[in-house]
Amino acid sequence: MAATSGKELPGVRGRLAAGKQLSELTWLRVGGPADHFFQPADAGDLAQFLRDLDPEVPVFPIGVGSNLIVRDGGLRAVVIRLGRGFNSIETEGGTVVAGAAALDAHVARRAADAGIDLTFLRTIPGTIGGAVRMNAGCYGSYLADVFQSATIVTRQGEIREVNAEELRFGYRQTEFPEGAVLVSATLRGAEGDPEELHARMQAQLEARDASQPTRDRSAGSTFRNPAGFSSTGRADDVHDLKAWKVIDDAGMRGARRGGAQMSEKHSNFLINTGGASAADLEGLGEDVRQKVYEDSGITLEWEIMRIGDPLPE
Repeated sequence: MAATSGKELPGVRGRLAAGKQLSELTWLRVGGPADHFFQPADAGDLAQFLRDLDPEVPVFPIGVGSNLIVRDGGLRAVVIRLGRGFNSIETEGGTVVAGAAALDAHVARRAADAGIDLTFLRTIPGTIGGAVRMNAGCYGSYLADVFQSATIVTRQGEIREVNAEELRFGYRQTEFPEGAVLVSATLRGAEGDPEELHARMQAQLEARDASQPTRDRSAGSTFRNPAGFSSTGRADDVHDLKAWKVIDDAGMRGARRGGAQMSEKHSNFLINTGGASAADLEGLGEDVRQKVYEDSGITLEWEIMRIGDPLPE
């Protein structure tokens, strides 16, 4: 990835800084510095910056870092993080318009208040921007099921809407335009009784806390389910091709490397027990992938995104 050093960056109305430590911004608390870090004031500020930025300079949008390993050498790019101007949540009829920086949990609660069923978002860590890009899902529901449209700023600085056909939603992925930044999404959920929706979300939270290491430093599910779909949450759900099951079968529950560990509570959660480097975490993940392949012939695919450069040998 080309470095941004030596390149003149456009003026902005938001905040633009050099050398931001990305470990401060990820749930796993690892990662080296970004060449530059930009928090735009609003969509217009973002559009002007991208339009005037040298096309050779890479950009990388980041949410709250809930699904991310930044390698120890950092990222040779302008990292863009949307802040307060991008976290609004508005409801009307059966639709919710949420800024990309709005937390999934907040969107689920606000929707429930309005009698709109987006309850599956309640236990998903991260922001709506990341949920759209990764087609987040659980309990058999996916972002794609409720998606109507999104507003993006292209790498050329154009503000425009995209629909589901353009994004081509798949399991834990979309075909998002290269270098574009999502700024808001419109979602439509089924009607529901607010009290029942809040009760369902409370039950989901309790089930999650009972089965997942929510008090540990993790980045959510580490690998995609080989079956190609999210857990449904039903008692008759088949577990044979769930990531945690094949990890267990390979004897990797609780496996360690440095300060990294596969959780004893849920073996598809990679946790930083304290002092782990990005190399520890990614290396342990690769150890797990190798053991699972040797045991079952299944090649696990990372669900956590890994970006940036390793430290020099």
